[in-house]
Amino acid sequence: MTSTDSRSVLLEAPGRHRLVEGPVREPGPGEVRVRVGAAGLCGSDRELYTGTRPAQYCVYPIVPGHEWSGTVEAVGPGVPERLVGCKAVAEGFRSCGLCDRCRFGDTSLCEAGYEETGFTLPGAFADHVVLPARLLHPLSDDADLRAAALLEPAAVMAATQLRCPGLPGERVAVVGGGTLGMLGAQLYAACHPAELTVVTRNTARAERAMAFGATRLISPEEAAREAGRYDLVVETAGARSTAADSVRLARRGGRVVLTGIPAPGAVDLDPIDLVVRQIQLHTVFGAPSDAWAHAVRAFNAGLLTPAPLITAEFGLEDYAKAVEEAGRAAGKVLLVP
Repeated sequence: MTSTDSRSVLLEAPGRHRLVEGPVREPGPGEVRVRVGAAGLCGSDRELYTGTRPAQYCVYPIVPGHEWSGTVEAVGPGVPERLVGCKAVAEGFRSCGLCDRCRFGDTSLCEAGYEETGFTLPGAFADHVVLPARLLHPLSDDADLRAAALLEPAAVMAATQLRCPGLPGERVAVVGGGTLGMLGAQLYAACHPAELTVVTRNTARAERAMAFGATRLISPEEAAREAGRYDLVVETAGARSTAADSVRLARRGGRVVLTGIPAPGAVDLDPIDLVVRQIQLHTVFGAPSDAWAHAVRAFNAGLLTPAPLITAEFGLEDYAKAVEEAGRAAGKVLLVP
């Protein structure tokens, strides 16, 4: 490969991919080209590979990769030259900026239709990615790009925190011990709750959760005995029963925010219970611009430290192995070009 070439993983169809090589693309007006530092895999990347992601949220062929970080290598016309050399992450949703929801700042609810890096537009399982400069969020000069690759899920949890802030002295429960749950524990620990409980079956994550600020780690069976205990419950697991379980954990008048995508056959919420106990129920899907800014600020300030969640790294040529590992890993798997 020469300096004028760029590699990328091309997923031609579910389960069928190849590593392709071609000329480095020059950024157009308003665009930047970023040299990818690291890119993470999550459940939606596995769905894309297996063909189980809903058809309206993906296209084939596609270069996957929506969780990533890198360094700006070139800028197109109309983009400040000072961005060259800047470490950065970028939003994945390609909002139009013109519709009613975008005008209100709800860019993840853009009415122009779904477009997202790595699912419908070329992503970061590649040496380079080209995208609009308006989506960039600069990082500090000394930022760890491996850790920064986790700022996409961190932005989802930042959106959760902006939607349902934790107040000092409250009892907070985070349901789920995966990447979202661990990042959520870090962000809510910074709000100084009186109690921060993480609900998970994975006892191997106990030490990590406590290091991230949790005060208690309990199993779902133990959580079933704590109905009505918590001021705020943050659901991150997306299992069949976790939405309903999270509502049961909330006190009368408490707040519940759902971030995990429910699995097929999810247990229904009881609308009578929601009304009678006056539960404030919120949902989060993706992250608008302000949530990205919130996550990046917390990361740059050292309040968010995702690096301990990384458990494996692979090169682009080992994409299939990385997908397989991501399906069983207890932490985050990265592709590092």
